[in-house]
Amino acid sequence: MIDIRDLVKNYPPKKVLDGISLTIETGEIFSIMGPSGTGKSTFLKCLIGLNRPDSGEIFLDGRNIAGNLSEKELQEIRKKMGYLFQEGALFDSLCVWENVAFGLKYLTGIAPEKYFDVACEKLKMVGLEKSEYLKISELSGGMKKRVALARAIAPGPSYLLYDEPTTGLDPITGEMVAKLIKEMSEKLKVTSVIVTHDVKLAMEISDKIAFFQGGKIIEIGSPQKIKNSANTVVREFLENCSCQAGDS
Repeated sequence: MIDIRDLVKNYPPKKVLDGISLTIETGEIFSIMGPSGTGKSTFLKCLIGLNRPDSGEIFLDGRNIAGNLSEKELQEIRKKMGYLFQEGALFDSLCVWENVAFGLKYLTGIAPEKYFDVACEKLKMVGLEKSEYLKISELSGGMKKRVALARAIAPGPSYLLYDEPTTGLDPITGEMVAKLIKEMSEKLKVTSVIVTHDVKLAMEISDKIAFFQGGKIIEIGSPQKIKNSANTVVREFLENCSCQAGDS
């Protein structure tokens, strides 16, 4: 379980997160939506310890990780987390399997001679078997996302954090990535937190959605509740994003 209590993060003069409180249940797919600049990615970075909040609490499995933890303690906590960066953040100098195995040395006790087998197993899970020796430059945008996802799940995390997983993808590839997120949640029994502008993705696979505006949560609940929200900001966002998706 992830339990957030009154989370505040400032980048003066702006208050990016202004008292965020929410609970993400174990095994849940939890999406965070809202206009750009409303604190969504900052929230995700606080969750993994890349940003330290100015105040508030983040309880991960009952432990407050927003406290005065050392970098070594944070590293131990991060071993429970897989992170899918918006642009993939793959290493061009490494081939596909080396990218997938990159974190195993730092996040697991797996023997180095088993790295290749682990990488191949995870690549098969995301539908990229027999791509082990390809260069990153040889991959399409969708393939890069899948390699990045394979890397995120390789260490066996309990939590998967996604930052705009379908950005820059065509609708068909975006649907494939959405299906993979759902499959990873079910197969690996992980808790998933997704920051996204993709209304279709959020509505189809989320158990719960929180809508951010001005560093606050202005609506939270099931996809159906968000879809039927009476809040003008939420309704306009959903309508505009849906129109843009239809025009693409």
